[in-house]
Amino acid sequence: MTENKVSEEFDVVVVGGGAAGLAGALTLARARRSVLVVDSGEPRNAPAAGAHGLLSRDGVPPRELLRIGREEVAGYGGRVVSDRAVRARRGDGGFVVETGSGRGFRARRLLVTTGLVDELPEVPGLRERWGRDVLHCPYCHGWEVRDAPIGVLGGGPLSLHQALLFRQWSPRVTLFLHTGGDLAEEQWERLAARGIAVVDGEVTGLAVEDDRLAGVRLASGRLVPVEALAVAPRMVARSEVLSGLGLRAVEHPRGIGTHVPSDASGLTEVAGVWVAGNVTDPLAGVPLAQAAGVQAAMAINADLVEADTDAAVARRRAVVSGGTAGDVFGPAEEAEVSARVLGDRRHGLDPVGRAEGAERP
Repeated sequence: MTENKVSEEFDVVVVGGGAAGLAGALTLARARRSVLVVDSGEPRNAPAAGAHGLLSRDGVPPRELLRIGREEVAGYGGRVVSDRAVRARRGDGGFVVETGSGRGFRARRLLVTTGLVDELPEVPGLRERWGRDVLHCPYCHGWEVRDAPIGVLGGGPLSLHQALLFRQWSPRVTLFLHTGGDLAEEQWERLAARGIAVVDGEVTGLAVEDDRLAGVRLASGRLVPVEALAVAPRMVARSEVLSGLGLRAVEHPRGIGTHVPSDASGLTEVAGVWVAGNVTDPLAGVPLAQAAGVQAAMAINADLVEADTDAAVARRRAVVSGGTAGDVFGPAEEAEVSARVLGDRRHGLDPVGRAEGAERP
């Protein structure tokens, strides 16, 4: 592969311009860092009518939220380019991000917020209604389907949990076992205690009327009326851009898909590379993704502050006027330190304004 031409250098390149990436870029730009966001324009929540749980912006359309975020980043001097980052590699003591259009950008630090891909169960019609009345997160969409008959498609590791959660928003919840097999006795008891119906048999399709979900079809031919269907997709991290740095997604401990592991600040096992949002936390909604972006940005800025300070100390030690290189106690250095610490008392000089005849301290 021919390496892309590297055109510019930034303190931080943010790969991915969703909620986490833009929140991180905004924080870094406000910290007076040079920051570039590379985004391909494929937000995970694009099918949804609104993003919820955002204080002061509840229900804002996802693309409108990103438009506002881009403007805010640009208002502090950050840059956003519409392109696809295809590879990150080491280069010149930092990193280089290469894009699909042939550009390359050098960065001292990387923040990767590429999100994830939802792999839905193989049931005809799910993808077409995804983010509308085929849902996954009650905190994102529960209010919009409150009190409606809600189905939960079983077969995943979180199906029972999902059914119990949606019961908070509606008393009419049905768990479709689908391909999940029978339940344990305790699980049956918990569902019964909450009044959650259970339907056996494989789900083979959806019934749609007037562009609205009307029911779930079973292999037996039975149609069960529902107005919303909760599905737990397999969530696969978009981590390909990191492979050139030796970072790859691994299975999530809860069995829900893959993620790129990191510490609490988003730092990966590769020094100088942070991740935030769904690429590392698949269950994070928009508010949590934003918070993770801010937290990673603060950690990145603190890391750069330490690096900048180390470099300044090295320069100070290497360039000593009138002294030996590396001699921090040369004459010029001693004079400067004395001036800063002792002021007018340095080298026995009388302070300005000393009363005539006054004794020295």
